Amino acid sequence: MPLFALVDGNSFYASCEGVFRPDLIGKPIVVLSNNDGCVVARSAEAKALGIKGFVPFFEIRHLCQKHDVAVFSSNYALYGDMSQRMMQVIGRWGIDQEVYSVDESFITLDGIPDLREHATRLRADVLQRVGIPTCVGIGPSKTLAKLANHVGKVYPRAQGVFAWHWLTPEWQDKLMARIAVGEVWGIGRRIAERLAAMGIHSALDLKHADPRDIKRQFNVVVERTVAELNGISCLALEDVAPAKQQIIASRSFAELVHDFDTLASAISHHACRAAEKLRRQHSHARLVAVSIRTNRFRQQDAQYAGWEVYPLIHPSSDSATITAAALAGLRRVYRPGYSYKKAGVVLMEIGPADRVQPDLFAPTPDPRRGRVMAVMDHINREYGRGTLRLASEKLHSGWAMRQEKRSPRWTTCWRELPVV
Repeated sequence: MPLFALVDGNSFYASCEGVFRPDLIGKPIVVLSNNDGCVVARSAEAKALGIKGFVPFFEIRHLCQKHDVAVFSSNYALYGDMSQRMMQVIGRWGIDQEVYSVDESFITLDGIPDLREHATRLRADVLQRVGIPTCVGIGPSKTLAKLANHVGKVYPRAQGVFAWHWLTPEWQDKLMARIAVGEVWGIGRRIAERLAAMGIHSALDLKHADPRDIKRQFNVVVERTVAELNGISCLALEDVAPAKQQIIASRSFAELVHDFDTLASAISHHACRAAEKLRRQHSHARLVAVSIRTNRFRQQDAQYAGWEVYPLIHPSSDSATITAAALAGLRRVYRPGYSYKKAGVVLMEIGPADRVQPDLFAPTPDPRRGRVMAVMDHINREYGRGTLRLASEKLHSGWAMRQEKRSPRWTTCWRELPVV
């Protein structure tokens, strides 16, 4: 029987901010979303103050000032690097590993005798090497491991480590009866509401539900969740993350944008970012879509949303080719006289880069372009993102995201390395 563990970083973004700031130990920390709009991460101390997640920052600003809360803008360069370091350490403690998200990783623990000691040492190793506190949940299926991780967080007696087989079947059911069905992995708010209408309110209710009835009412995914809650493993580890079938790069602006050049700079940046992600998974795209829209929350302003799909003659992952297509799409959808709040690029019809259907009547792309992109990616990895970029990204800087409270990029920028 397989044995899974889910290891995740506690309040990951907030914990990353505290690693290089020992003066913040024991103090409340809050991390804000893009453009410093709302709360996306809170330390345990901030949660104890009653600060809720995903609320606008202006609503809790007075609480932060009153209790001297450390407030940070999102620092994605730092979080991405710390995530990679954490996953490398976690991987050493499992037989196999699947990196599930920026702060979560599944590992298998088949054949390891003393799981409590093993998980405790894992947590200590991550804390010592990376500085991030973690929680470990263990179960015979990925869904139960995820639920065990929730138990390890919520119940202080667990001390950050919990495994289902440590309880008798009777006590397992008693514990599941206290867990809302919405806490089960894969059960979102809408599904939870539909389950509640069927009289299924807890994880135990879902465990005892008729799988055939669940499949009729929902789909095979929720049916598998029922099986997984009963200890039947239906979801194996994914050693290699599947290639994305759609890549989106978009962002809201700090200030409203009115002119074409500023929108073009933003679209160029997003197109290059999406192309970089495409090359990273060794894929190419055939369709490039562009979207722009006004702020729908400003009802006093004229509203407009534009969307245009631009096909490529040859599937490509070349930043210049994709950017040219995106800018062509922008010219089609741009309307003067509006105040734009968000712009983005979507790559679609994505396929493997080594399988190309050429156009018989169009000239073939220059093979040297692939080597140019490889050199560009290497330099940007070595010296920091944006070291090399297209000139169109710098037409105007008025679209840049607001990050007034961003901490230094301690681990990825030479100019911001910590000084001891």
